[in-house]
Parts: sequence; C-alpha cells; structure tokens
Amino acid sequence: MPIRRTAERAGVFTPSEIALLGRVFDRLKVNAQSDHEREALASRIIANFMAGIEDEDNLVLASKRPLGR
Repeated sequence: MPIRRTAERAGVFTPSEIALLGRVFDRLKVNAQSDHEREALASRIIANFMAGIEDEDNLVLASKRPLGR
C-alpha cells in the first residue's frame, strides 16, 4: 500500500496514526489512479497530517486538494 511505504519513509508513526492515514488514503484513492498519482496522494495525506491536521474528516478534506492551495 503506498500510504504505508510513504509513511515509513516520512518518519516514525504510531500504529494508530498509520491506521488513520490508511483510512484517509482508502477514502480518497481512485481505482483509475496511476502509481505516481497514488504516491502523490499518500505524500499529500502525510504532509497534511504532519502539518497538524489530525481529525480524519478534516484530513480527507485537506488532502483532496494539491499541497500549497
């Protein structure tokens, strides 16, 4: 799963944080996405989480948009 690999590269997360990131990723992924698009999505979710967005619904909303927008 891209989110798990990206989370492991980004730093140390607790099992509950990885579970949260995985749920958000599952809510946002689309079957037609390329591997590159899924990796970008995973990175965006983790960046938003690391920026302080820890509520699942807010993380979903923030991660729908590209970073910096």
